[in-house]
Amino acid sequence: MSHRQPSTERTHWWRDAVIYQVYVRSFADANGDGVGDLAGVRTRLPYLRDLGVDALWFTPWYVSPMADGGYDVADYRAIDPTHGTLAEAEQLISEAHEHGLRTIVDIIPNHVSDQHPWFAAAVAAEPGSPERERFWFRPGRGPQGDEPPNNWTSNFGGPAWSRTKNPDGTPGDWYLHLFAPEQPDLNWNHPDVAAEHEDVIRFWFDRGVAGIRIDSAALLVKAPELPDVGPNLAPGDHPHVDREELHGIYRRWRDIADSYPQPRALVAEIWLPDMHRTVRYLRPGELHAAFNFDFLTCPWDATRLRDRIDTTIHTHRAVDAPPTWVLSNHDVTRPVTRYGRADTSFSFETRRRGVPTDLRLGARRARAAALLALALPGSAYIYQGEELGLPEVEDIPLEHIQDPMYTQSGGVDPGRDGARVPLPWSGQAPSYGFSPPEAAAEPWLPQPPNWAHRTVEEQAGDPASFLSLYRTALRIRRAEPALGDGPMSWLDSAPDVLAFTRGDVCCVVNLSATPTPLPPHGRVLVSSGPLPDGQLPPDTAAWLRFPPSPNRTEPAR
Repeated sequence: MSHRQPSTERTHWWRDAVIYQVYVRSFADANGDGVGDLAGVRTRLPYLRDLGVDALWFTPWYVSPMADGGYDVADYRAIDPTHGTLAEAEQLISEAHEHGLRTIVDIIPNHVSDQHPWFAAAVAAEPGSPERERFWFRPGRGPQGDEPPNNWTSNFGGPAWSRTKNPDGTPGDWYLHLFAPEQPDLNWNHPDVAAEHEDVIRFWFDRGVAGIRIDSAALLVKAPELPDVGPNLAPGDHPHVDREELHGIYRRWRDIADSYPQPRALVAEIWLPDMHRTVRYLRPGELHAAFNFDFLTCPWDATRLRDRIDTTIHTHRAVDAPPTWVLSNHDVTRPVTRYGRADTSFSFETRRRGVPTDLRLGARRARAAALLALALPGSAYIYQGEELGLPEVEDIPLEHIQDPMYTQSGGVDPGRDGARVPLPWSGQAPSYGFSPPEAAAEPWLPQPPNWAHRTVEEQAGDPASFLSLYRTALRIRRAEPALGDGPMSWLDSAPDVLAFTRGDVCCVVNLSATPTPLPPHGRVLVSSGPLPDGQLPPDTAAWLRFPPSPNRTEPAR
């Protein structure tokens, strides 16, 4: 197998890259403490290389008290001791590059940890002090100031404000946190905040990182007067979402990225209901790409998927940005579980425990969805364990749950820990090779006792496994010039069938309840399941080699 090396020739590598998300805590544990670490990742680099991905996105590996899985950063220039050291991070970046893998790191500009030196100084200082101006401290409303300063709510549930105590123990000012109380929001009107993040970006680019992923990228800027969130807000009028001032911040970041001889990419996490608003961040001179949550949250429905695909391609083409295709990440219910439910869409607002799930059906659809996503124009993201067909772990004992989404919602939201359970690598019982055999510590989240058939070791030898499907699809994608970035054309098909061409490669996906004939073709390149008698069964996808001059319809717009 040949491996494409990072090179100056691929100056726009992010346009067609397949990027693998590494959730460090749950990837591989080398020192046996039950928590994943950078040394563990380094031992598994050959696996990632042979999987066929182009880049690795690492969730935060910085010093953190882990109130929100590392997204509460106390020091951006040091590695959390549970993960390793800065020297090990530099070694990992270098060794990944030797394997043909670029590295992307997470930057969380909306907030820091409540243990960050800035916030510690702010809490210790008097109300109205300069130290507090880097955050959003305000007196409360009501006669005693015992009501939050406005009606904003946390993304994790409950109010977005917590109250401090004065040195004498009396109630003090409130501070803003759009996520957990341990994650105070930064004030991006303060020059120190902008300067610090620009320096952090340079710090990691100087160490060979090829890109950054920007967490909660649409939330940084707040209206200075902090008004209540009102009803029926027009796009751009929300007091803390998608504000116009954000674009100036990202243009400065783009200048930094473009100042390096090797191309650096800026990838944004932006959850907005309107794709036209999302792609404004991808205009020339701003960010390079944004996660496609429209596609991720879409139900398993041919009409709605085709509409999302067309809208994505049309809006991205208007700003000359590559689409991205995402099926899962560390925040959302895994596809094998999601697609096995009556409601196959995803929404934080409707997520609950105990929803009936048909995992066989979900696995069939997840395999087909993988071929669909990997055949579409642009880049694709794979979340660790997706290539193994791991389901959401929904029976984690309550005493083991760590996600603040569960605690702050009062247990209504099941939390995200079910998608973060450590990977199974080998063996017949936990920790399935996640930790060394002699390790005394158990994995930080418990693994199911029935995952032996889901290990990398078991799937590597099974040509019908999830892992074999992903390896085959990624090998073909890399070898086919028409796949990745570039045009696509829809084919005439039945209402519940998606069929399109990329050059002389055809992708066809049957989302109906009955088998459908395969279109005329030369040969099958890969399929997500068996194809009896030239038929494509329900919830199955195939890539076909087309003969010359297929009957194409109009290009996707």
